[in-house]
Amino acid sequence: PALLQMSGSQPQVGRGVPCLRCRGLCTGFEPHSWRKICKSCKCSQEEHSLSSELDDDRKIGRLLSGSKYATLTARLKGGDGARIYKRNRMIVTNPNISGKDPTFDTITYEWAPPGLTQKLAMQYMELVPKELQPVAGTDGAFHRRRRLARQLPLHDQDPAQCRGLAEGEQQLMQEFVKRYKAEALGVGEVALPGQGGGGKEEEKPQEKSIDPSRAPESPNGALESTAGHYRCEACQQPVPGDCPVVYAERAGYSRLWHPACFVCCRCSEPLVDLIYFWKSGAAWCGRHYCESLRPRCAGCDEIIFSEDYQQVEGLAWHNKHFACLECETLLTGKPFALANASLLCTTCSQSR
Repeated sequence: PALLQMSGSQPQVGRGVPCLRCRGLCTGFEPHSWRKICKSCKCSQEEHSLSSELDDDRKIGRLLSGSKYATLTARLKGGDGARIYKRNRMIVTNPNISGKDPTFDTITYEWAPPGLTQKLAMQYMELVPKELQPVAGTDGAFHRRRRLARQLPLHDQDPAQCRGLAEGEQQLMQEFVKRYKAEALGVGEVALPGQGGGGKEEEKPQEKSIDPSRAPESPNGALESTAGHYRCEACQQPVPGDCPVVYAERAGYSRLWHPACFVCCRCSEPLVDLIYFWKSGAAWCGRHYCESLRPRCAGCDEIIFSEDYQQVEGLAWHNKHFACLECETLLTGKPFALANASLLCTTCSQSR
């Protein structure tokens, strides 16, 4: 019921949310008209942590709906018909017997792999670097939210959130989203080696990309059977049979990853909630997958669907967003400076 009292994902003006990067120098988020930044401090929306947990769950629910992973979503009762992410939280209660009267310490993980026993889920968490474990109230939970905002921007899936689309480009974007949901979007599955996809491996373990020349030798020099030996797809190190691993259905169940190795092939960031996009034999985060197909505007951060845009030093801009960061003067055909992926007119550049 409490979930139904909140809706929408547009940042509010004057919320007084200080910028985390500016450490209090910016007193609150002041949205720019078309850039995804604060007008006051020029930092991104994610630095102000503007989205609520419900906003995040609605965003992932929207992403997974209409895909083969729609079972991880549920329809909101009495809402607008949208689907919400059935995020798996995990609460662990540990007895504390250090004092006279035993008490209990409760730890809440804001996300945990679904469909596992608590023991296996805890094993998984222990294989994730401690600073990235999404324990409520810790830096790990905060970093999960930031990765979610960075890797899965809402404007990469919802045309209504885009300011850079010209007339007729909404349909192009809808087709783009529909295609990546059908062809690339996936959610990793955690299981013990050999048990991914319910144990339905496409190849037997001994056939899994293991170089026979590197097969372990027994003391008498004879090659031992490689059956039961698994290697992480990323680091190529052996994986014990009793350690949970990540499987990606689109990669096939002959491949597996250590939990800490399931990262975007472009930015090397851990894939938030194991949501990946499969392309060219590798897992990508949503942001970099979309950028691998279409240019992204360095001004508004949206994917560009026009074939007519500005390009400088590997960066792209909508024509209407090729403007000075400070004074907003359009810079097409005018001299400019490029600083930290932002454009400055000569006047603003000299006054910095």
